[in-house]
Amino acid sequence: MLTMLAAILVLLFISAFFSGTETALTGASRPLMHQLENKGSRQARLVNELMERKGRLIGAILIGNNLVNILSSALATSILIGLFGEAGIAYATLIMTALIVMFAEILPKTYALQNSDRAALAIAPFIRPIVYLFSPITYATLWVVKITLFLFGIKLLDQEDFVSKIDELRGAIELHQSESKENEETIQHERAMLRSVLDLAEVDVEEIMIHRKTVSMINADEAPEDIVEQVLESPFTRLPLWRDQPDNVIGVIHAKELLRALHAEGVDEKSLVVEELAADPWFVPETTRLLDQLQAFRDRHEHFALVVDEYGSLQGVVTLEDILEEIVGDIADEHDISIPGLRPQTDGSYLVDGKFTIRDLNRQFEWNLPDEEAATIAGLILHESRRIPEIGQTFRFYGFRFEITRRQRNQITTIRLTPPARDTIIAKIDQTTTD
Repeated sequence: MLTMLAAILVLLFISAFFSGTETALTGASRPLMHQLENKGSRQARLVNELMERKGRLIGAILIGNNLVNILSSALATSILIGLFGEAGIAYATLIMTALIVMFAEILPKTYALQNSDRAALAIAPFIRPIVYLFSPITYATLWVVKITLFLFGIKLLDQEDFVSKIDELRGAIELHQSESKENEETIQHERAMLRSVLDLAEVDVEEIMIHRKTVSMINADEAPEDIVEQVLESPFTRLPLWRDQPDNVIGVIHAKELLRALHAEGVDEKSLVVEELAADPWFVPETTRLLDQLQAFRDRHEHFALVVDEYGSLQGVVTLEDILEEIVGDIADEHDISIPGLRPQTDGSYLVDGKFTIRDLNRQFEWNLPDEEAATIAGLILHESRRIPEIGQTFRFYGFRFEITRRQRNQITTIRLTPPARDTIIAKIDQTTTD
């Protein structure tokens, strides 16, 4: 009897080992294990090998765990039947259920859940030979399972994930939280940067380009001294050069090239041929993805491109800085002209410039305004309202309140935007006052 009791204790210990192993290996961080393996950790390499074939791992653990649980219950039943007769079956069921649940399931799994990475590294060298030992049984079991499911019309897909790796990364980014309130702003900025990196392959250049209406351009037919003055007064180093009409861009003049020509001996402003100093224009379609455009900038060693639509008409310009700002946020230098496009109000609303992009709003406040059909906040209002609104008109889209405060001809220039939480509070106060 003492031998059988000792065997039951050993079997419970083995059951706890299998339970903890399952939780530790399934809960271990794949990125951390990959990083440790790159640093030369043998245990991390074993963990990665086991997790690559998770079906075989889980099968071996379940087989081993059920084997020891059933065997320990059978031994306990044998002992208690000898002591109490038929009532021993009930006693054995109650006692073994309590022991297995508390000490072979909850206890090891709780520890493994709290220390999954550390436990996985410690367990991997011991579970690996067990997995190989149970491999024939595991494969046979999986084969029987597949055949059984096939008979019921269920087909297992070996290499198809429920979600893409990009969606998994997005979920991990959203779960990234700060440990203290002091770092919350930094964490929010980091989340916005990581989201933007993943969005590069999904966003077109038309969503971030500088529209032609606000692009600084130079008429090539003007006098050379006037062109020099315009270039020196401009805050930009690269300016499109056009002739006859703004759509006919014949080159891009760089301020450095112009200054280099002026610095040459015997050259006068009036004798400059600006067109010869201009670089050839580079046109890209407005549907180009940001990731492709970033790679093109690197390959061509250029920082400036002109965006055209399907008809070849100039729509705007896009620069390397524009793409980088999509990742890290606004980059301002001493020559940039500050345009206040977002002004918070005392009542919790915001006065937003109509040209302010939806992506910038979402990134700054972690909102979820859609940007598939429109790039700017004014474009979103036009798309949703299907009209050119008048000053004072109010719209409600996606839980936000949009009030038109200023319009210049057919262009919406200023909007008062009220976020959902604040707008809900105002509505409740108005309703209470009315009642």
